Amino acid sequence: MSVTLDDRDRGRLEGAEGPALELAMRLVLAAADILEARSLIPISFAHIDACFYAGEAHVDFAQYLLDHDARLAVPAWTNNGVVSLADPEIRPEAGDPQMVKGARRLMQLYEKLGCRPVWTCAPYQLPGGPKFGEHIVAGESNAVSFYNSVIGARTNKYGDYLDVACALIGKAPYAGLHLVEARRGDILIRTTGIAADWKSENIFYHLLGHHVGRLAGQAIPVIDGLPPQDTTDGLKALSAAAAASGGIELWHATGVTPEAATNEHAFQGGTPTRILDLTPDDLARARRDLTSARDGPLDMVALGTPHFSLTEFARLMPLIAGRKAKPGLAFYVSTSRYVRDEAASRGWIADLEKFGAIVIADTCTYYSPAVRNCRGRIMTNAAKWAYYAPGMLGVEVCFGSLAECVESAVRGETWRDPRLWTNGLA
Repeated sequence: MSVTLDDRDRGRLEGAEGPALELAMRLVLAAADILEARSLIPISFAHIDACFYAGEAHVDFAQYLLDHDARLAVPAWTNNGVVSLADPEIRPEAGDPQMVKGARRLMQLYEKLGCRPVWTCAPYQLPGGPKFGEHIVAGESNAVSFYNSVIGARTNKYGDYLDVACALIGKAPYAGLHLVEARRGDILIRTTGIAADWKSENIFYHLLGHHVGRLAGQAIPVIDGLPPQDTTDGLKALSAAAAASGGIELWHATGVTPEAATNEHAFQGGTPTRILDLTPDDLARARRDLTSARDGPLDMVALGTPHFSLTEFARLMPLIAGRKAKPGLAFYVSTSRYVRDEAASRGWIADLEKFGAIVIADTCTYYSPAVRNCRGRIMTNAAKWAYYAPGMLGVEVCFGSLAECVESAVRGETWRDPRLWTNGLA
């Protein structure tokens, strides 16, 4: 399919701006052909996932771009890395020297290419990001889902290298979720069968997201009946869980997200292909899906997948006040540098360290090589962590609420909140 190009794009394709920009144009045009795009659309922002090390080819690609004087054409922020540049001992080099060294070098290369080194999978928590209606490029699954759904920016899920290629030329194929008509809802999921007090629990959004992802696959769900949101934490959890279990890149919540003032708005005047009602049994099944281990003694607690927000820290602090995690139990909270600095300014990091927690930046704990003391039976409040960690790390996972995670860390074994797991939700 022929793609309309302007003079500068044609020049890039012919090598006028060097081999790196020629390569970028060829990558973008190949994607445009696959997506059946007839033109390219200017983008205002990129969240780069290719900085996440998955082999030496990633390093070679970035080095090639630098060697040929390429620089990114739009503001671009980095996803988290395999390692932490701020806390190098979290994932020691001895655990996998090639990966750790390669990951560190790759992160440094993307800084040189012009990325803002935020190293976070939750870039939407930082000020100055994209706004409603802007065309952007993102690759990290929860960020794609959140930007599309909660912010109302427009992006497809861009794979590694293609995200960088788009950022180099400042354009993306005008196809997929960049098109208004492609953002129409497909299925309607009603939540009226869930009690209002349960919907106020943050764990509800993790379970809902996991269930919706399994249910919808790559369709666009419209969720009806969610309460008004005081923070974006629940919507972050929903975005991450739905993207992990089903590959969902866009969802709508009636009266909550910007493209769903009403159901008619979300379905763009059409009708849903399916109407489904969420039940307590669905949430109970989601919790079982996310729990690979029997309750029992714990080796570790992991919070912050996607990265912990400042408002999540605010909810965590009263739970740990005057308490300590059981000696020998590892307690990790993953977040961005920006949020960690904000939390530190409030004295929260020092209090967490007294509790026995380690607050890490730049990276996450659910992938290999494992962080220190990541073994055995681990509890998490993050559906995404629970979904991926057993396969990535070979650990057993107990999934629970934030309060359950803290109480379990103090006791050293899984504790279940009877207030949550009654009335058919056990």
